[in-house]
Amino acid sequence: MEIIRVPRIVRETAYAHRIKGRSVGLVPTMGALHEGHLSLVRRAKQDNDVVVASIFVNPTQFGPNEDFSAYPRDQEGDLHKLESAGTDIVFLPDVQALYPKDFLTSVSVAGLSDKLCGAFRHGHFTGVATIVNKLFNIVRPIRSYFGQKDYQQTVIIRSMVRDLNVDVDVIVCPTVRETDGLAMSSRNAYMNPEQRRASVVLFRTLTAASSVIRNNGGTTAAVNEALHVQLNSEPLLSEVQYAGVYDPETLDALTELQKDNLLAIAVKIGTTRLIDNMLVQR
Repeated sequence: MEIIRVPRIVRETAYAHRIKGRSVGLVPTMGALHEGHLSLVRRAKQDNDVVVASIFVNPTQFGPNEDFSAYPRDQEGDLHKLESAGTDIVFLPDVQALYPKDFLTSVSVAGLSDKLCGAFRHGHFTGVATIVNKLFNIVRPIRSYFGQKDYQQTVIIRSMVRDLNVDVDVIVCPTVRETDGLAMSSRNAYMNPEQRRASVVLFRTLTAASSVIRNNGGTTAAVNEALHVQLNSEPLLSEVQYAGVYDPETLDALTELQKDNLLAIAVKIGTTRLIDNMLVQR
């Protein structure tokens, strides 16, 4: 496994593989890797000749009062996990390599970035779109892999790829969950044992609401009631930022159920912000 820190070198290395006819897949990460990330690496390994994984805690997607400095980091452990999963190249840049002091440009996907999480994390998705676009330009992968847990992110990245004619296939892979249903996330480490036990309310809530949708007599009002009844049953929930049923493409709240429905939740347990979602067909 090669570890490369300089954008120019990783670009040249990926290009050398491409001109030999080898397909290159990219798995962007912020490190603190768990089984969800590694499932993306393994999928990329199945689909491509060469797998590039990036580890970069991107400062531009954190707000001024968010957890950039506290975000979990485990470089040695991450590299061991990536090597065990079959990664060929790890791109491990520092901030100055990707954001020089005279950096002025950003990518913003209007109309999608201010909904759901964007309403609570102003500027977050501009930071996401900018860094992902930079990684696409540096590595030039044929495919790139993302988890469904960050559903809004995947919609925004697909929109960016379409609108800017980026030559990459965006592959969205299923959310990987703990045995009790909690979606795996690097931020889960912030919770104490009591909060961790309480966090299963997210999966329980989504499961209850999905049952309402699959019942042909269900309505959006019934779905929203099911969501909030479940969430309100957990006393350790400190905030519900949103919980509802949405259009999977536009991310708009639905007034009537349709064939494809997105259930999405963002809450805080203590100070830990957790998100989850479920795609449900009626």
